[in-house]
Amino acid sequence: MTDRTEGRSHRQSPVHTHPGDVPLLTALSALADPVRIQLVRDLASHPDWTLSCSNFDVPVGRAAKSHHFSVLRDAGLIEQRDQGPKRLNRLRREEFDARFPGLLDLALRTDDAD
Repeated sequence: MTDRTEGRSHRQSPVHTHPGDVPLLTALSALADPVRIQLVRDLASHPDWTLSCSNFDVPVGRAAKSHHFSVLRDAGLIEQRDQGPKRLNRLRREEFDARFPGLLDLALRTDDAD
């Protein structure tokens, strides 16, 4: 099931996939990319809705970053909402953990070599 988040912006609101509708392979694939894992780790270390897309320091251009956020939304890992010109983000940790217990904890570990 997908839903649209109401936005107050000129751009189209993002479509979100509920973690309950995500196949395991999709979740694993989303977490396998180094840029996406960094985005997830950054979100995990901040309160919900405090980071806009421009706050992430990752070594890719704007279009690639947008693609990575889309992959994370499609995997049920993040939720986004527009607030003025900014697109704010939150990690859907509780919902994702209910679907894939322990997977996000493993992905967020920093003691393993990436």
